[in-house]
Amino acid sequence: MGAALRQDSALKHCTGEARFADDLPEPPGLLHAALALSPIAHGRLAPLDLAPARAMPGVVAVLGPRDMPGRNDISPSGKAAEVLFADLVVEHWGQPLAMVVARTRDEALAAAAALAPLIEPLPPVLDVAEALEAQSLLMPPMVMARGDWQAALDAAPLPLEGEFRCGGQEHFYLEGQIALAIPGEDGDMTLHSSTQHPTEVQHIAARVLGCDYNRLTVQCRRMGGGFGGKESNASWIAAAAALAAHATGQPVKLRLARKADMAATGKRHPFLFRWRAGCDASGRLLALDATLAADGGHSLDLSGGVLMRAVTHALNACDVPAVRITGLACKTNTVSNTAFRGFGGPQGVLLMEDVLHAAARATGRSVEALREHNFAGGPNGAETPYGQALEGDLIRRVWAEARTLSDWHGRRAEIDAFNASHPTLRRGLGSFVLAFGISFGIVAMNQAGALVHVYTDGSIRLNHGGTEMGQGLFIKVAQVVADVFGVDVGRIRITATSTDEVPNTSPTAASTGSDLNGWAAQIAASTIRTRMAAAAAALWGVPEADITFAEGRVTAGNHAMGFGELAQHCWNQRIGLSATGFYKTPDLHWDPVAMKGHPFFYFSYGASVAEVLVDRLTGEHRVLRADMVQDCGRSLNPAIDRGQIEGAFVQGMGWLTCEELWWDATGRLRTLGPSTYKIPGSRDVPPVFNVRMLEGAPARADTIFRSKAVGEPPLMLATAVWNALRDATGASRLDLPATPERVLAAFR
Repeated sequence: MGAALRQDSALKHCTGEARFADDLPEPPGLLHAALALSPIAHGRLAPLDLAPARAMPGVVAVLGPRDMPGRNDISPSGKAAEVLFADLVVEHWGQPLAMVVARTRDEALAAAAALAPLIEPLPPVLDVAEALEAQSLLMPPMVMARGDWQAALDAAPLPLEGEFRCGGQEHFYLEGQIALAIPGEDGDMTLHSSTQHPTEVQHIAARVLGCDYNRLTVQCRRMGGGFGGKESNASWIAAAAALAAHATGQPVKLRLARKADMAATGKRHPFLFRWRAGCDASGRLLALDATLAADGGHSLDLSGGVLMRAVTHALNACDVPAVRITGLACKTNTVSNTAFRGFGGPQGVLLMEDVLHAAARATGRSVEALREHNFAGGPNGAETPYGQALEGDLIRRVWAEARTLSDWHGRRAEIDAFNASHPTLRRGLGSFVLAFGISFGIVAMNQAGALVHVYTDGSIRLNHGGTEMGQGLFIKVAQVVADVFGVDVGRIRITATSTDEVPNTSPTAASTGSDLNGWAAQIAASTIRTRMAAAAAALWGVPEADITFAEGRVTAGNHAMGFGELAQHCWNQRIGLSATGFYKTPDLHWDPVAMKGHPFFYFSYGASVAEVLVDRLTGEHRVLRADMVQDCGRSLNPAIDRGQIEGAFVQGMGWLTCEELWWDATGRLRTLGPSTYKIPGSRDVPPVFNVRMLEGAPARADTIFRSKAVGEPPLMLATAVWNALRDATGASRLDLPATPERVLAAFR
């Protein structure tokens, strides 16, 4: 453990040998599917005339909402209305109306384009503020409160208030949404899906087909990126492919083109923030009342979980004695917004930054001084409004290290001098400190399974419920198993995630992949190791406690043999060399109505400093330098973790500065590809990019090898860039993304 090993498929990625879903050998008789999408955002849909598509060359089947043997329901929860194909009402531009299945993909696309739906237009709701005004909500309000917030607001010496927005974000995974459905005997079917949640694919496809879960096997060896976009979105893509394979009796592949993918699939939730607060003359926050209104799109999807995390992270690393945070999931006529790296946390932590900027203006103190003054723990309270305590010493420690790493005070003086002398360019320096809870918000989802086989030559086969989307989960879990058996990680055969090997799994999300699946694999491997140790002890006549597994050998005093030799001996003695492992995260409880409990296993802490250079004539900017300190506990794999920290920061920077989703007045999404939707490129990476993992960081003894999650938290460290832009412009309000237009307007 702790070795800086490369991701298991890194070389295959670079050479093109890695097989993704579209690279799998095409089975005989393969058909291709394409979706017909709605050309308007909202309206009454007449029964769709499928004849024009059926008359096109190569078409085998055309399927609509009436052609499902099961239910037209793809809701992740199964409790809210969300349809695979629109029926009677169209809810957003780009909503699937029907599916064409043809001999070739080009024929399927041409036939889908031949459909001409009759839709009576209705006024679309496209803005979260408009939905908020109309109280168009997808679920009841979510309220977290502590203390007499109204009395505290009334009594506060300095009243504060504000409003701002942050935009959504397209996942823009390199590999788009894709599924391959292969029918078998007796109604069985294999689904190869680019998914973060094979079990949900199984459940939703079974719901659409009206069959038992055991009829469907879902497999995923790797994804070309996910970021949350393949948690619930991938499920309905695979369900559609399964429906086509069921209807035709032949294998069917459904692969969305980039434009269709961006039109039909959900994004990160845009948010509207409105808040009132009060502080004293020193800047100590005394009360806060805030509304976080999330644009959920046309259906609930995963908005409940996103909102829960946004609300519980609204105070971030700070303490406010009296508080009310109200979360609202608003319904609009856009795509159904869904999971995205951070799952509401990135939006939630923005609130306190805006409050601190307002308090800084009111008191004449710096944002950094006020943030420190309001840190949880120390002289302030450590307990969050929902009842779980933060570690104030770690909050202060990551900030102290980031401040030192960045030479904060020296650069602050240098930047002030530059700004005083330069007529058209402005530099800005910003910081951010994070406390991020690790676990799924739904307690039942915090579980995982694994399956480990040891063969008689000493080689090992590993399977678990986690999925590999490029983040390095598979190599980390393999390292755990290699450590248990004391063998080189090269003896571990990593295999595709499959619902027929490990059932009923949770999604690979919420930064829990290594925590959950690492423990499950460790438990399975330890079960086999215990059996093997007992066999060796009996063979040598020594206590089991004396048996050691290391460097591919098993030893006890003067006795020794190779790991493979012991495996062969165990087989000869009829000792089982296969085991399952199951893990559930301990100490979790949550009351979603009272918004109280212990929803997180632990917190991951981080701090960052960013410097920007802004052109006052154009509003364009460049991030010149970023310094980050991330608490990873005892890193399972520093090379993987460092890559996650760097990539997350850049992705967060894109969300906050350049990735703008834009719907026109009719509700049509106009940012449908890299020509109109701008993700960060290699030249946007800060030329000075310092990453440090907090050394000697304490972690719970019951985390896997005392490690901490690293997938999502570093994305929020990019908030320092927003703060740096506010510092450079002097803006009291800077909505996100901070595009050149918005930055230029902020100067005025």
